[in-house]
Amino acid sequence: MVDGQNPAPSPRIWQVGALCRAVADFLDARLNPVAVRGEVSGFSRASSGHLYFSLKDPQGQLRCAMFRRAAGLLDFTPRDGDLVEVQGRITVYEPRGDLQLVVENLRRAGQGAWYERFLRLKADLEAQGLFDEDRKRPLPRQPRGIGLVTSLGAAALHDVATALRRRVPHIPVVLAPTAVQGPQAAGEIVAALEALYRQAEAGVVDVILLVRGGGSIEDLWSFNEEVVARAIVRSPVPLVSGVGHETDVTIADFCADLRAPTPTAAAELVSVPRAELLRQLDGAGELLSSLVTRRLDVAEQRLDLAAGRLGRPSSRLAGLQRQVAQLGDRLRHAVQLRGERAGAVLTQRESGKRDALARRLQRERERLHRAELRLQLLDPKLVLRRGYALLTDEHGHVVTRAAQTRPGQPLHGTLAEGEVDLTVSQPRLL
Repeated sequence: MVDGQNPAPSPRIWQVGALCRAVADFLDARLNPVAVRGEVSGFSRASSGHLYFSLKDPQGQLRCAMFRRAAGLLDFTPRDGDLVEVQGRITVYEPRGDLQLVVENLRRAGQGAWYERFLRLKADLEAQGLFDEDRKRPLPRQPRGIGLVTSLGAAALHDVATALRRRVPHIPVVLAPTAVQGPQAAGEIVAALEALYRQAEAGVVDVILLVRGGGSIEDLWSFNEEVVARAIVRSPVPLVSGVGHETDVTIADFCADLRAPTPTAAAELVSVPRAELLRQLDGAGELLSSLVTRRLDVAEQRLDLAAGRLGRPSSRLAGLQRQVAQLGDRLRHAVQLRGERAGAVLTQRESGKRDALARRLQRERERLHRAELRLQLLDPKLVLRRGYALLTDEHGHVVTRAAQTRPGQPLHGTLAEGEVDLTVSQPRLL
């Protein structure tokens, strides 16, 4: 040190954390809030819902964090390479001393004017009823033909064709090619739709797919044009919009009968796989067979029950004959018993009474004989053996008068021996 010179003032010694906070306060006072434009890099979503990524351009790179509350307001998911504009507050992440931008709002670069235009048109068309749910129609389960509007060079064409070929190779597809991006695309889309509408009115197609792959709001703007929206509403058959990725939304989606998140999903919505339909058909056939078998079983049981209740005349005669035989056996047994009892009495009483008992026994025998004769007269077969027959109609009802018959009526006759089937030629009334 040179004598006579004042020593230089010593710099302030900071604690690391205090210095980080001071830098953060300085940046907040001088810069915030800030708006930054750059390309997304290293994008990730934490389990907490927070988003972390970097914004970069050829001159630099900046770490960014977007917390769950703000991230939940996004209408799309950023991807690496997206050019975006963000608004937020520049700060210092003190645990690492890193410069960090806390993002509060994020949108695709240049989206602002386009998006405002989109919102104005959406509100106008919605007020005119173009989005009303009551005009939306269900999709046909098994279309006769599928119309497809897309670009010949689009990946969406390959995706849709692959899905339809795999699921419903038997359904014809009518392609109406069109540009899907650029100043002339809206007019071409309308012309392609009108061409398919003529096919629909001729019965060739009964559902239409309007598809293209994803892109920026500028890339998809043809599907936000009013002429396209009104053309979609004029469709004579249900129309499915499959424009962009799941997060992309266009005016066409609101006008269509149904929105699909991707072109492939649009194809799947109108194409129930043939194998599934065949399985359903097999199941319906098995169910129908089971129901018919069950109905037949019930009908046969009812027929058996009716037949058992009705019976046949021969069965009734046999039953009556058994009853007559049983009555005869009981009567003979009773007479025999009474005779035995009378014999026992004769041995005990005076011989003078034997004659009276003998006469009484004779009377009983005669009475028995008469009873047997009466029983024999009750036997229906005795009547049949005299040349008579028992006639019944086709319902089993006994026929006793000619007035009960008609020409050509089938009858069933029971004879003393055997049965015959007869046909009435001409009833004669006596």
